[in-house]
Amino acid sequence: MIGAPLRLLVWLVVLATLLLSACAPTIRLDEATTDPPVQSSSAPPAARDDVPASYGPLSPTPTPVPTQPPVPQAFALNLFQEGDFVPQYTFEWCVAASIQMMHNLIDDTGAGTWTDRVQQGELWEMARARSFNSFNGANPLGWAEVLTAVGMGPYAVVSVADYEQALQTAARAIADTGRPVGLVMWHGRHVWVMSGFESLGDPGQFPVFPVTGIRVQDPLYPFGDDKWGPSPAPNALLTPEQLATQFVVREPRRWSSDMPAGYMLVLPIANA
Repeated sequence: MIGAPLRLLVWLVVLATLLLSACAPTIRLDEATTDPPVQSSSAPPAARDDVPASYGPLSPTPTPVPTQPPVPQAFALNLFQEGDFVPQYTFEWCVAASIQMMHNLIDDTGAGTWTDRVQQGELWEMARARSFNSFNGANPLGWAEVLTAVGMGPYAVVSVADYEQALQTAARAIADTGRPVGLVMWHGRHVWVMSGFESLGDPGQFPVFPVTGIRVQDPLYPFGDDKWGPSPAPNALLTPEQLATQFVVREPRRWSSDMPAGYMLVLPIANA
């Protein structure tokens, strides 16, 4: 009786084992499915086309290159042509001869050159009639008024206290207008014409430029003066030091106006 229950117990154990084996899934290692590994990299992410431009990489701002100021170069301007010079026919007619020369320097065609002695006398009388001078001659005011009256103006009389500034003022006026400048010489006793200049720098580019040479016409040539020295030849190029021996500050007693003492110029004025 003991053997039958024992066989029944063994059979139940075997049956339970089979049932448990049937419920557990059989999985092979090479058939197991796993999630793909997460990849990592030290390389920067690729650029995306959908990133707005304002959030893209910024370009470096270029460093501005400083603009170098212009370097002054030698500059020259000369209105003189052969035949422009006219001598004064008397020792008093320096203003009238200068008016004739200034006309010739302005009219570069050569068709209407002023050289006539009779005309020079008439110009002298015109200038003297417009002057107020205790010496009964023609002063710079009369000179400027005649230049304007005969169609070469406008001209004005200016007095500049500083010598170098006076030269720059005269040179700039020639460059701006293409017309000559009158120089009042010998403390106001004589006049020359400045027909050109040389400088370090173009007056049209530089506010300050040293004048290195002055082209002059002395109507008294070839006589000169015992006190002031010889007259330079027509179209002579003088250094500022050479010109300064005769171009000096106007003497107050030879002038009846209230203009301050200085280096006196009969200056062309640019038309508005």
